[in-house]
Amino acid sequence: MEHMSKPAKRVLLAKPRGYCAGVDRAVVTVEKALELYGPPVYVRKQIVHNKHVVSTLESKGAVFVEENEEVPPGSIVVFSAHGVAPVVHEEARERGLKAIDATCPLVTKVHAEARRFAAADYDILLIGHDGHEEVIGTTGEAPDHIKLVDGVADVDSVEVRDPEKVVWLSQTTLSVDETMDTVSALKRRFPLLQAPPSDDICYATQNRQQVVKQIAEECDLVLVVGSTNSSNSVRLVEVALQAGAAASHLVDYASEIEDAWLDAATTVGVTSGASVPDDLVQGVLDRLAEHGFTDVTEIESVKEKLTFSLPRELVKDMKAAAAS
Repeated sequence: MEHMSKPAKRVLLAKPRGYCAGVDRAVVTVEKALELYGPPVYVRKQIVHNKHVVSTLESKGAVFVEENEEVPPGSIVVFSAHGVAPVVHEEARERGLKAIDATCPLVTKVHAEARRFAAADYDILLIGHDGHEEVIGTTGEAPDHIKLVDGVADVDSVEVRDPEKVVWLSQTTLSVDETMDTVSALKRRFPLLQAPPSDDICYATQNRQQVVKQIAEECDLVLVVGSTNSSNSVRLVEVALQAGAAASHLVDYASEIEDAWLDAATTVGVTSGASVPDDLVQGVLDRLAEHGFTDVTEIESVKEKLTFSLPRELVKDMKAAAAS
């Protein structure tokens, strides 16, 4: 009998992956603030939900705090990419802090929608995860009008004042499919439910989910590089499993990959959440190569070209510094 050759070990590398425009802008904002003003620069909450990014910025002099009251009066504070409620800006002014708002412009758009629909006296059903920073920030824009709907299970208990004046908005980092399931369930209860004027789920979240769906079926294992508090990274693991991957795991670093995961695998998919620098992905590819996964094919579903300019408070000070 002929000797059966072992199937070749290969890696399908998802693209787009890693940093989105909003994360890139937020991280560069902290780096530029440190260069311009010198450390310490205080950052309220994690600038983005990634352990490695936070520890790297800490080593450069960023100080991460939970609330404005931990920031010494008169200091510089950067607000994270996830956005903050208006009351947080108010507190910063009261403490005499110089605030630089690194909220992702796509989150700012949802905030503006919330204000607009609240001004028109709509009940706003915000689809999102209870306790997530972005949800807290958006809710703070119109607390009397917003009701959180954390998935299909919450739909039956939603109460509105007028079923003819209801609109849904969503957290930007959700699973597209799960969100639409929730919207469908809401529409069955509220047939006149309105949708946001444009999709709230961010382009980068959608694109990263799309390419994972493309490769998942062929994969024995999909490795998602990202942190456990990163909503979009956690969703990528769920999307991979739903789309047919035999297994999927979330890792911050290559060192967290277990040999047992690789033993049975011949095709491994690799992607990363929208707040993950690409050197962490390279670390995972190096680790896979040590296990014989040297054949790497990049699968690109869509080209991302979007970039965002830096917060205007920072740009103004950078220009002034350059001029002097």
